[in-house]
Amino acid sequence: MAHDHFIELLDLDAEVLHDYHHDLITWVGREAADHPRVVDLGAGSGTGSLALARELPGARVTAVDVSPEMLAHVRSGAESAGLTDRIGTVEADLDQPWPDFGPVDVIWAAASMHHMADPARALASAHAALSPGGLLVIAELDSFPRFLTGTADEAVEQLVHEEAAKRRHEAGLHMHENWGDRITQAGFTAVTERRFDIDLQPPLPPAANRYAEVSLFRSRHMLEDRLSPSDLAAVEKVVAELPARTDLSIRTERTVWLARR
Repeated sequence: MAHDHFIELLDLDAEVLHDYHHDLITWVGREAADHPRVVDLGAGSGTGSLALARELPGARVTAVDVSPEMLAHVRSGAESAGLTDRIGTVEADLDQPWPDFGPVDVIWAAASMHHMADPARALASAHAALSPGGLLVIAELDSFPRFLTGTADEAVEQLVHEEAAKRRHEAGLHMHENWGDRITQAGFTAVTERRFDIDLQPPLPPAANRYAEVSLFRSRHMLEDRLSPSDLAAVEKVVAELPARTDLSIRTERTVWLARR
């Protein structure tokens, strides 16, 4: 069930933050080669793979993930979109030596690099996989979405974010790497950095309520052993009320780096 919620969360992120994703894909499309061969690292539910195949004329996308459940979702999405001839999947652990993807024009890594056990090794593998002049795209979260800013429940959400950040730090996730420096050290050139400040104000579409609900529900589940009973009860109360709320906003920051091999 937790895995299903993560897939839904990724799909909702793409739906609710549509403008950000569209701007990003459009930017990449201007920089990518014609009919690019794309590798989507840590493809997750496949929202990036689908968007790249839709928006980049003639693109052929290889979605790579360690999870067979995720890749099954990617294939299902590709079939529904009529894109099975342009989206393939490869099951691989990217912390191990990478499989041979063949010629690659674009490597797309959206919210996946921070999961790599050794970011320097992953970037070296990306550099080796790309064709000369190929494009590396890294999109990372500076902050996870906040939905209750300025409301009476802001403090509850703040507590969840603080404890989740501690948990990610203890797990060794590379959440706040200087990716620009790392990319340069890996031998890439023409590094461009762009920050996206997302601030969506009410009224928001119903999907935003579900996005908030799934996000906070997952956080509550992951923090069960870290929060006191009273704090857990407070989070549960907020989650239960989310579907009917009309005062939700969405605030998050993301940074994207484009670089050339």
